[in-house]
Order: sequence, then structure tokens, then C-alpha cells
Amino acid sequence: MDRWLRATMNSWNGLIAATRSEQAFRQELVALLLAVPLAFVIAPDIWKRLALIAAVLFLVIVELLNTAIEKLADHVTAARHPGIGRIKDMASAAVGVALLLAAAIWLVAIGERLAIL
Repeated sequence: MDRWLRATMNSWNGLIAATRSEQAFRQELVALLLAVPLAFVIAPDIWKRLALIAAVLFLVIVELLNTAIEKLADHVTAARHPGIGRIKDMASAAVGVALLLAAAIWLVAIGERLAIL
């Protein structure tokens, strides 16, 4: 039980740190807060609602990993390093791909909902 509490506190501290230091993460949290109620308006089926919310949660997860990679890279060296620059670019690309996936899922769901109306 003590291990779970420590793990939970570490996770909470990570979320707070990302919220305080990363504007992109804060924007994605706002998107998540909007996505939850909107999923209930857009999707009639529970699994579709879950997919809509999960797509945004996946984006948040990838953003957390990107932030961790960037913070670690900056800690390793403050100087510009071509290898570290490529690593940071790859992490950023992962966020971009996750954003495209989330957008595609939401656009399909919205299109389907509008077709029903």
C-alpha cells in the first residue's frame, strides 16, 4: 500500500510540474476537459465516447513523454547538440502524430453525427 501511495504522489507531482511548466500541456488539459462532455453529445454509443476521450488522453500521454524527454535533454546539456536536437524533434513529431490521430478520430465522429442529423 505504501508503494502505491508513493507512486500516486510521484504521478501527481509529475502532472503538477508539467502543468506549471508547459503551455502545450495546459492546452491539452483544456482540450480534455472539453472533450469529455462533448463526447457525450457527439457519440451515441459508449464505445465511441470512450474512443473520443481516449484519443485526447493519448495526446496528453504523448505530451507528457515529450515534456519528460525535453526536460531530461536540457538537463544533460544546455548547449546545442545535433543528436539531442534530433531526439527532441522525434519526441515532438510523436506529439504531432498523436494530434493528427486525435483530430482524425474526432472529425470522423463529428461527420458521422452530422450525417445522422
